[in-house]
Amino acid sequence: MSLLVPTAAVRAQAPVRSAAAVAHTPVVFVHGYNADPGVWGGLREDFKADGYADGELFSFGYDTHRSVNEVLSGELAAYIESVKRQTGASRVDLVAHSFGSLVTRWYAKYDPAGQASVAHWVSLAGPNHGTSTAWACALWDQACRDMTPGSYVQKGLASGDETPGTVRYATWWSNCDEVINPDSSVPLTGATNNAAGCLAHNDLLGDDTVSQGVRAFLRS
Repeated sequence: MSLLVPTAAVRAQAPVRSAAAVAHTPVVFVHGYNADPGVWGGLREDFKADGYADGELFSFGYDTHRSVNEVLSGELAAYIESVKRQTGASRVDLVAHSFGSLVTRWYAKYDPAGQASVAHWVSLAGPNHGTSTAWACALWDQACRDMTPGSYVQKGLASGDETPGTVRYATWWSNCDEVINPDSSVPLTGATNNAAGCLAHNDLLGDDTVSQGVRAFLRS
C-alpha cells in the first residue's frame, strides 16, 4: 500500500528482450498500491551499479484497484513466464513494495508454477498480516479490502506455512511506517525479517541500507 504516491497505475511493461543467458537471476520488481513502476528507479540503478544488466531487471505494472487472488496474481504469473522465456532463466527473484507483497505472495503460494519459479522473495513494508489504514478505502476498493486484517486474502496467505517451498523469503519493516499498522504486520514466520529503523513507508524504496540488504539477500 503506497498511499503517499498517488500516481496513476499503468499496464505491465512487457519484456521485449530476446532470450539469452543471464549472469544473474532476473529480478521482477512489483510496486504497491496507487503507484507504478517508476518508484523503482533508484533501486534499479543500485542493481545496475552492482553488476546487473538492463536485461536482468523487470518492472511489473498493474491496476492496483483489483483483487489479489482472482486477477492480479494471474497477471503476474503470465508476466513471470514471459520474463523466463525472454531471459532463458528458470526462476526469478521478486522484490515487492507494500501491496505488491500480497500479489507476489499469493503467486508464490498458490500458483502451480509459483514455488518452482521464485528463488528469492523480498517484501518492503508489506501489509503481510493486514493494515488498519486500509479500512479508509475498503468500502469502494477491492485492493483495500484485500489489505484489511482478517480479509479473505489475509486468511489465505496466513493459512498453513507462511513461507512455503524452497523460496527464500525476507522482509524489511519500519517502526515509523505511517501506512502499515501495526508495524508487526510485515514480518513473516520463516522469513529473514529486517528492521529498517525509522523510515516512512515509501522511504524504504530509496534507503541505501535497505538497498544494500536486499542486494546482499539476493546473492545469498
